[in-house]
Amino acid sequence: MRSTLLALIAIATLFAAPAAIAGPTCQDANGDTIRCGTTGAMPVGWTLPSEQRLRVLAERPAEPPPNLFGLGLFLIGFFALLALMPDFDGQWDRQELDEEEPQ
Repeated sequence: MRSTLLALIAIATLFAAPAAIAGPTCQDANGDTIRCGTTGAMPVGWTLPSEQRLRVLAERPAEPPPNLFGLGLFLIGFFALLALMPDFDGQWDRQELDEEEPQ
């Protein structure tokens, strides 16, 4: 009964907590997201016109492809560590030295 009451109290406090509301985000003259109130930030709600946005996106260089070599090395190392783990035989409580009877 006591644990049920504690669980209900915990659930009630979680539902009664106010929602966190994030502050507004602004854009700079190039259409990039920037924190409002900083140098170069446009007013709240301002968006870059669509013609200008297309021009800015066309001028930006293409992003380089992601480097998958590092990810491949990480995965090879991870699976190698898994392969080196000892086999599980289902007897965690008993050690090999415990099987010998003391004399």
